[in-house]
Amino acid sequence: MEAQFMKTVLGRGSYSFFDNQRNKKKSSKLFNVFQEKPDFENCNGWSTVINRKKLPALKGSQIGIYVVNLTKGSMMGPHWNPMASEIGIAIQGEGMVRVVCSNSGTGQECKNMRFKVEEGDVFVVPRFHPMAQMAFNNNSFVYVGFSTTTKKHHPQYLTGRASVLRTLDRHILEASFNVANTTMHQILEAQGDSVILECTSCAEEEKRLMEEERRREEEEEAKKKGEEERRKEEEEARKAEEEKREKEAEEARKREEEEAKEKEEKRKRQEEEARKREEEEAKRQEEEIRRRQEEEEARKRQEEQERERQEAAQREAEQARREEEEAEKRRQEEEEAKRQEEEKRRQQEEEAEREARRRGEEAAAKRQQEEEAQREAEQARREEEEAKRQEEEKEETKRRQQEEEAEREARRRGEEEAAKRQQEQEAQREAEEAETRRKQEEEESRRQEEESRRREEEAAREAERGRQEEAERQEEEARRQEEETEKRHQQQEEETEEE
Repeated sequence: MEAQFMKTVLGRGSYSFFDNQRNKKKSSKLFNVFQEKPDFENCNGWSTVINRKKLPALKGSQIGIYVVNLTKGSMMGPHWNPMASEIGIAIQGEGMVRVVCSNSGTGQECKNMRFKVEEGDVFVVPRFHPMAQMAFNNNSFVYVGFSTTTKKHHPQYLTGRASVLRTLDRHILEASFNVANTTMHQILEAQGDSVILECTSCAEEEKRLMEEERRREEEEEAKKKGEEERRKEEEEARKAEEEKREKEAEEARKREEEEAKEKEEKRKRQEEEARKREEEEAKRQEEEIRRRQEEEEARKRQEEQERERQEAAQREAEQARREEEEAEKRRQEEEEAKRQEEEKRRQQEEEAEREARRRGEEAAAKRQQEEEAQREAEQARREEEEAKRQEEEKEETKRRQQEEEAEREARRRGEEEAAKRQQEQEAQREAEEAETRRKQEEEESRRQEEESRRREEEAAREAERGRQEEAERQEEEARRQEEETEKRHQQQEEETEEE
């Protein structure tokens, strides 16, 4: 069974249509595809492959050529190329090309594609990518292409009589697809043609799907642009609102500063008036003190004059008394010499005592003056302290009033800011709740999409891994058989040349 499968894949079994219909013409320098008999032909079209065996000039170029002619409403069966990439050029009519990503699990950008081609359009299908070319119902579709190898390579068809699935055991297919024997039989026998199949309106359907996809992409793009514009408008509105709020806040701040400035000027005016009143009061008190001092000095001068008059009268009386005593002494000089001498001593003592008493009275008067001056200075100091204390009380009262006013203003601002913050927090909380709900919904949708995509990618990776392993085995076997074929051809050519 494995040998039959490999032969079919490599074109050596009963399903190799290209080898059974190979043209045996001798090699020449030129090759005309329209004069050459097609490698495959049926009622749905024909195809021809030109490799280095048909055109020896291709040897060493790593380029192969093929021509496909699809009649109206036909399709080149779904297939992939295991050995080379293909580059096609539409030369007549128009058609649809469908390419399926071979493995969506790779890091490279890869996606399914369907596109319409017209005369002169070039399309590329990478290696291992399943593809199908379709002609519209109203016109045939002819295209010529190039492959990146001149070696013999066979497309691997997925349906029809040339399908690689026909070479596998039915039980293996049933187990692989998890279907019954009758279902598998219906799948494999549903298409009686091979390579080029009848497919009425397939190109039209692919075109409709392509236009729908393009329309969806345009709608999604328009939706994205609309969302972007809406986000920009919301952002601009938000910025405008923020600028408006900032402007209002700035105006409020300016008004508050002006009010504060007016209050400060008013306070300064009041302080200036109070200071002027205090200076006038202090000046008036100084004048009162100076007047009192002048009165006190005048009183002291009067007392001093009165004291001097008393002392002069006292001195005159003392002089008269002394004169009387001297006369008495002279009268009693002879009789009372001793008494006079004692009297004289006593007078001297009395004079000293009077002098001491006078000096004591002067010192007492001086002390009294000093005490009076000290009392006046103390009174002035107490008055100054009282004025200073009153000034401090006034300053303290003003300061408390200003602090209370500032505290009331700060409390009012704090209440306004708290209300504003509460409103902003409420709006932000609502926006965050809406954003959280939206993110949760998006996360759930993305998680479901990722789970579905992961399952698809795992299935695609498994299938791709199997296809790659199978393709590598096929490529190795094909290379080995190609080398054996080359050796046999060389031997035959050498034998022919010897003959």
